[in-house]
Amino acid sequence: MSDVKKIRLGIIGITGRGTLADIWHKNESRTVIAGGMDLHDDALRDFKEAYGPDILITKNADELIASPDIDAVAVMSPDWTHEGYVIKAFEAGKHVFCEKPMAISTEGCDRMLNAWKESGKKFMIGFNMRYMNVFRTMKEIVDSGAIGEIKNVWCRHFVGFGGEVYYHDWHANSKYSNGLLLQKASHDIDMIHWIAGEYTEAVCGMGGLDYYGGDKPNDLTCPQCDEKETCPEFQIGAKGGNHTNQMEMCVFRKEVDVEDNSSVIMRLSGGIKATYMQCHFAPETWRNYTFIGTEGRLENTDKHSQIIVKLRDRSQRTQNLADRVYNVKSAQGGHGGAAPLVCKDFIDMVSSKTRP
Repeated sequence: MSDVKKIRLGIIGITGRGTLADIWHKNESRTVIAGGMDLHDDALRDFKEAYGPDILITKNADELIASPDIDAVAVMSPDWTHEGYVIKAFEAGKHVFCEKPMAISTEGCDRMLNAWKESGKKFMIGFNMRYMNVFRTMKEIVDSGAIGEIKNVWCRHFVGFGGEVYYHDWHANSKYSNGLLLQKASHDIDMIHWIAGEYTEAVCGMGGLDYYGGDKPNDLTCPQCDEKETCPEFQIGAKGGNHTNQMEMCVFRKEVDVEDNSSVIMRLSGGIKATYMQCHFAPETWRNYTFIGTEGRLENTDKHSQIIVKLRDRSQRTQNLADRVYNVKSAQGGHGGAAPLVCKDFIDMVSSKTRP
């Protein structure tokens, strides 16, 4: 592999999802971490210590994007920044990996796609659930025809203790996220489309802000609050990275305007009907998927370790004898083993021009 040109990566947003840099770094026969951008001095210091004294570290994304020593840029920064960074990277002639969602508006996505097409470079969005074994197994079962032709899909997403991740910081303000049906549910809507093999043609929905939000000051943080001894949402420290404590904002502050529960009904091409429900104040965390076809249905268990298929019983056998159980193989790596595969697919795409 010594004669193969290594892809030099620059990471924008090195905390949180930016930790994927470690996976690319371990694949050093094909990739080199050449730079990192973030707003936190301690994060930049640790990044340089981890990946070498010669790499570029900066608080200015434009400086990283313009560097001639960087071939590809991974945009891991908050959602509302994706559009600007991605477009600049394409204009600078870089390949781009971008965390989902692409942007927080349809128009922003269109501008990104136009910049990509004009650049002639490679572009990948990090939908990691496509790489998780439980969803790959579901797709294999559906594609095999085991449950017949898909007619209905249901997904219930319980985001237990949602305030820990989504209402203590910027996610709870729609001007930064455009809501959790985009930021969070885009994973699930993508799975519904991918596994069913069809895309939505018509949609209606409703939601509400029924638990979070309120009349607390926008600058109130949990450590400062007089009610921290009794508040069920009290939190100290970050859950999304090791270098920032910004995820301590009061979940009951005035600026919170993002629905904490939503229900959506979709009609997919081919007549498939799908329902998606999301709740961010549920007591537990799991995604429950059900696909119903003309010959049966499949459903995952709450630990994502098992899929149950129930077939329409056309004989005198008991229902239990008609059931099939698929034990899902566990995988190492972040997001149920998806993270290493996502990183590999991006490098494969850039180096050998394969589709992710």
